[in-house]
This record gives sequence, structure tokens and C-alpha cells, in this order.
Amino acid sequence: MEYAKPLPSYLTKRYHGWKATSYADNKVWYRHLAEEGQRPRAMVISCCDSRVHVTSIFGADQGEFFIHRNIANLVPPYAPDGDHHGTSAALEFAVTSLKVAHLIVMGHSNCGGVNGCYDMCSGQAPELEKKSSFVGRWMDILRPGYNRVKDMNLDDEAEARRQLEKAAVVISLENLLTFPFVKSAVEGETLSLHGLWHDIGEGGLQNYDPETDMFVDV
Repeated sequence: MEYAKPLPSYLTKRYHGWKATSYADNKVWYRHLAEEGQRPRAMVISCCDSRVHVTSIFGADQGEFFIHRNIANLVPPYAPDGDHHGTSAALEFAVTSLKVAHLIVMGHSNCGGVNGCYDMCSGQAPELEKKSSFVGRWMDILRPGYNRVKDMNLDDEAEARRQLEKAAVVISLENLLTFPFVKSAVEGETLSLHGLWHDIGEGGLQNYDPETDMFVDV
């Protein structure tokens, strides 16, 4: 493959630094993980956004979280149509093979994907309506959330976008229960679902409370 190039020098230097420090200090643990396999207690579905660092927020070590990232931390509805489904495949593996005890959907502030959905649904981004737009078709998952936020009749657009970020978490939680293996595990009390929203600038974290249909500070 002629287009594959060596790593940039700054990444090579960082790797050697990690190998000489973090890895060297925890070599036994890394070898344990390699030989025994992973046994994470939780799966986290978070956004691809580089500002969202789940392991740092929770101080997690290697082997603690099974993490899947996608645009706007969305879970699509269950659709066993024989097509390619990266998020659904990761979910199936986590629940049926790894048997995680917790499944966390984590949204965040100033989400570019959610803003794209808002612009698309409000007619401000016609390019995302094209069938050829991967982002637009992925953000179709969140259209029901946009309709919910629109019904709130919010005057502040910034607040409407923030509410859509949180709606992305709720929509994903609802879609999780359309997967038979997720619903079965939840009903059998071997799996619990959690919805979080992270304020990047303030370092805040809110948890979704289904009884009040609100996000409350952790």
C-alpha cells in the first residue's frame, strides 16, 4: 500500500516515552491483560470528539472500559439487515461475549455532530440532506430528538442545541432497548443502562434521571 507512511516523529517519540515509563512500570499488568483477555465491567459509547476523554474523567486503567466512539455518541435502532453496523457489532460483542455489567452512553457539550443535526433539520445545512452524506444519514438517527426539542419552543438557540445533545443520549438509551440481547439482559438484571452528559468547559457531569426526564449533576 503505497500511501501508508511512517508515524509522525512526535508520535514516535511519545510511544518510546510510554514504553520506557508507563509500560515498564506496569509490565506485569500488561502481560496479564494480554494472556487473560479483557474483562471490562462497563461499555462506554461516546463521541469521536477528541476533547472527550472518558478514561481520564473516570481515572480508568487499561482493561476497565470497553469503549466505542462514533459521531454524536448515537445508538441506531436494531436493524438486522445483513449490512455493515459498527456500533451494533460493538454492542453485541460487549453484551453477549464480554457480558459487561454497565452500558453508558455519554454525550457532551458543543457537539459538532449534534450541531450538524440541528442545522440539517432546521434547513441550515442542505448538504447534509444529500444521500451521499455519511454524516447526514447517521444524524437521521437523531431526527426524533430534534422534533422533541422543537416542541419545547425554546427561544434560546444555544439552549436548544444543548437540549438536543441531551436528547441524543436519551434517544440512544431508547434505541438500546430495541436490541433483544440488551433488553433481555436489562430485564434479567445483569445489565444496567446509564445516560451521561459532560460539560467540557466546566468539567461537569450530569446523569439522566428517567423518573423526572431530566439530567442531574453527579
